[in-house]
Amino acid sequence: MIGKFFFTVLDIDSILYKGDVSTVFVPGEKGEFELLSCHYPIMSLLGKGDIIIDWQEAISINRGIIKFLRNDCVAIVEVGD
Repeated sequence: MIGKFFFTVLDIDSILYKGDVSTVFVPGEKGEFELLSCHYPIMSLLGKGDIIIDWQEAISINRGIIKFLRNDCVAIVEVGD
């Protein structure tokens, strides 16, 4: 069984997503990467692309930043077209 972690996606004036997830794919500035429960602490810039949440939901972004620490992940983004 895959563990869960808490994931929040924020833009300048709203919460785009908030909840427990199993997997998240993000468009890192140097390439896409996946986050899973108990991931090593990380902070990264995000580029243009989609944040894919549990293979069920996608949020298109132009850019952003993401931080994962102690099974809590926050992405602050500029929403894409």
